[in-house]
Amino acid sequence: MERNELLNSVRRVVIKLGTPVLTTEDNRLDTSRIEELVEQFVWLRQKGVQLAIVTSGAIIAGMRSLGLRTKPKSLAKLQAAASVGQSQLMRVYERLFKERGLIVGQILLTKNILIEKQRYLNVRNTFSSLFSSGVIPIINENDSVAVDEIKFGDNDTLSALVANLVEADLLIILSDVDGFYADYPSNGKLLFQIKEISPEIEKLARRTNSSKSIGGMTTKLMAAKTVTKKGKMMLIA
Repeated sequence: MERNELLNSVRRVVIKLGTPVLTTEDNRLDTSRIEELVEQFVWLRQKGVQLAIVTSGAIIAGMRSLGLRTKPKSLAKLQAAASVGQSQLMRVYERLFKERGLIVGQILLTKNILIEKQRYLNVRNTFSSLFSSGVIPIINENDSVAVDEIKFGDNDTLSALVANLVEADLLIILSDVDGFYADYPSNGKLLFQIKEISPEIEKLARRTNSSKSIGGMTTKLMAAKTVTKKGKMMLIA
């Protein structure tokens, strides 16, 4: 199925934005890039597609405000950066969508929310209410309070779980690479469609990583497994 045909067939989409997509090389929020993305999201909304956005970038965004040149190793400093950066992210999203007549709502999650049945049902109802009100949910892991025991570990995993939670037709993961390469980085041949995640595909995935993000292509394949088990599709772009 061609990508345009795919987008025409869906009614609810979860889009994950990786840190490299949202930030510049000197660790600033790339507001010009974010605005370009928002324009595309607005186009999808105008076509009647419901959107939920899983955003990364909070820690990187907060580092500059706290005077941190490199990503801190201590949990407390990471959480402080996440707290500052998350508010910056939301201000950007809120302004850009509001200028285009759309409302966003923030949802911060930890793993235990999606494990415990009552919390799971509560957050699912929240999503349902936001969608029915025409609001675009902006989701991130609650890094400012999450510890190892309740962390998802990466937003690829989070986006897949959210896609299943809201029964999305499609998960789109936007990254700093164009897709899945047959032999990254030497070959440059993109695999436009992967029908089965074989051991060979998993081996290829382990060769790809990004300096800003967690997990590289390996976590994206894990996300694909999560959504395809539910009969849904995933697109890496």
